Amino acid sequence: MADPNISIDRNHVNTVELKSLALAAFGLTGADIERLIREARQKARRERRQLSYRDIETALTAGQATMPPNVVWRIAIHESGHALAYELSGIADVQTVSIGTINGGFVASKRKVGRIENEAWLDQYLSCILAGRAAEKMIFGDTVMGSGGNEVSDLARATKLATDAEAACGFGTVHPLLYRSVQDQPSLLTFDHELAGQVHARLDVAEHRATELLSQNRVALLALATRLAKSKVLDGSEVRALLSAEIDAAAVNPENLGA
Repeated sequence: MADPNISIDRNHVNTVELKSLALAAFGLTGADIERLIREARQKARRERRQLSYRDIETALTAGQATMPPNVVWRIAIHESGHALAYELSGIADVQTVSIGTINGGFVASKRKVGRIENEAWLDQYLSCILAGRAAEKMIFGDTVMGSGGNEVSDLARATKLATDAEAACGFGTVHPLLYRSVQDQPSLLTFDHELAGQVHARLDVAEHRATELLSQNRVALLALATRLAKSKVLDGSEVRALLSAEIDAAAVNPENLGA
């Protein structure tokens, strides 16, 4: 049932605007969206008018406007690194890439169906997780704290997956048949220095692999980041079209590759 407080031409729904709102909402929880719309509705009522789609768009993208250009560019490089790695490695299809979420930026992706999830697949996936950090290091020479610092960060996710590879998935170089759960033993890496070394070595290789992929496609990375910094949100089809065009152009003009 339509909300009577939202002004809309019922004879013509602007699908472009609806798509923009949907993309802007990616990365936000249901509670976040509910709060933002409630605040937008309260603002509209104080101004004695109906809530419009523009009000909702402003609420969903408010965080983008407060970011200085250098921060937007940094986030654009980071998220574009993830998006490029997911697409070119064949690990996942990017659904949307956005700037201005609670966590700064967000890439929504869907794993490819039918891939054999062996050790090579896991290592490629690790590279995708670390590709945002690798992109920052390649372009800026350093990384920001956002790559780590909490349990849902890139470093936390990558460390958990690399530890699973060594201790739980049978891919370890030492005692591969021994199953050890990080969930059951959260201090496993703290006390098992040998395992910690193996996990870090796997992560190091994955980051170098990500850096190599990004270096080979540097022009495409910068083009994607430039588009993202301007638009703040891109859907998967836009990402794939841009990468395809840039890679085709690089094939025609190989001297520009990695420029």
